[in-house]
Amino acid sequence: MKKTLYILIVALTTVFSFTSCSDWLDEVPKTDVPAVQLFETENGFMSSLAGLYITMTDETTYGKNLSFGLVEQLAQMYDKLPEGTTDPASVYIYDRETSGAFNTKGVLANLWLGQYHVIANANNLLRWLDLNGDVVITNDSTRNMIRGEALAIRAYLHFDLLRGWGPMNYAGNTKAQSMKCIPYRTVADKSKQPLLPAKEVVEKIIKDLEDAKNLLSYEKETSLDGNQNRDRRFRFNYHAINATLARVYNYAGDKENARKCALEVIDNCGLSLMNGNDGDPILFDEVLCGLSMHELKENLSEYFSDGDKIEIKYYVTLSTASTLFETKGTESEDMRAKSTAFIKDNEHWLSKKYIENDNQVIPLIRLPEMYYIACESLEGEEAAVYVNSVRNKRGLSISNNKKCESREAIITALNEEYRKEFYAEGQYFWFLKTHGLVGKLKHKESVTLTEESFIFPLPDAEKEYGWVETGNNAENENNNGSESEGSTEEATPEV
Repeated sequence: MKKTLYILIVALTTVFSFTSCSDWLDEVPKTDVPAVQLFETENGFMSSLAGLYITMTDETTYGKNLSFGLVEQLAQMYDKLPEGTTDPASVYIYDRETSGAFNTKGVLANLWLGQYHVIANANNLLRWLDLNGDVVITNDSTRNMIRGEALAIRAYLHFDLLRGWGPMNYAGNTKAQSMKCIPYRTVADKSKQPLLPAKEVVEKIIKDLEDAKNLLSYEKETSLDGNQNRDRRFRFNYHAINATLARVYNYAGDKENARKCALEVIDNCGLSLMNGNDGDPILFDEVLCGLSMHELKENLSEYFSDGDKIEIKYYVTLSTASTLFETKGTESEDMRAKSTAFIKDNEHWLSKKYIENDNQVIPLIRLPEMYYIACESLEGEEAAVYVNSVRNKRGLSISNNKKCESREAIITALNEEYRKEFYAEGQYFWFLKTHGLVGKLKHKESVTLTEESFIFPLPDAEKEYGWVETGNNAENENNNGSESEGSTEEATPEV
């Protein structure tokens, strides 16, 4: 049966010199084009690729819930609670709908669907590249770029699905690695795919990223600094792929490869740590890869906006902010806690990251994370150099440098840094889960995180589609061409 691909058609001028995503949206409306027609031209392939990035800005995923939304609420980074609840721990209700409150179950279901929707379109693009890419796209570098970016997107999205639905403390528990968690979809149809053990998912993510890195190796010496290659930072360029590899290797406990990739990014990407955030609290010049959201400030004004209604936005109280950022009241030498980073009144702090954001960027991965990964992969003074490099650039004096004398001291230092550096960017919750850090949160002692807080249950729709959580029979013979069976029944990972 012929299928129609519904996608945003985008006019592109050249392969390597693009206007920003916001300009694409300004000029071209949605258009329905049959896939067989779309992929008859090089511009059709480029439009399909652009559509992947645009779709990723949907609020169900990186346009909210995988950036400043749900994952930040799960890490208790805001004091603002939705109407219908006075309990911040109610965000961990995964097993039932909670109308009028967080409704985390419904949000997670939409997040799952949103991620796999983009993955399906990436797979469709890759399928058409296999069918006629060699004929339609005559330039090898252009063809490699499209394939490499599509593979990188597929891997990046699967990794965040793994971080959500996969085990806790993956690297520290061999039992966790055998936990079946998500499918790794490489096909564009609706066939059922098996739930895979976390270790196999990690291997597939790394393979896609390594393949993408090789395909974009012609960018290895390309600096992301300056205006000439600015727009490559809105795409999965070579350095962004390498940075994602560093993140995945670090998650998997492969410290040697994590360090190798992280240091290659630090040494070759052309970007440097910034020592000021006045007018640019999102620190765009450290963004290795980010998504361009059209009219970002207007679209996100429900959550972040200047004015006199700070108490209805995603605020933190002065007390919480002082703990998060280790300040004394409103005073701080750390630029991440200054008035250049937050709108402040006597009782509330509101991040400026999505208010003063002229580049309209939602960051996916930034340079400081490479320093933190390098720190985590080393010991003692060697480790301290990397975490303190970021701290010193942020305005913290050398006299306050971290010592990193033990593995525990390194993780404690990084715990403090992740919550400050990536506030409202959706990385701190994953840090806690990766390292098995359960218990009371320092900045919200009324909340105690357990292992169950970190592992998302399979959405109901997926269980109805053929998966079961109990028993060994997960096969449904009437399920649209199912080729293999799967089960989510596994031993609970130890932390």
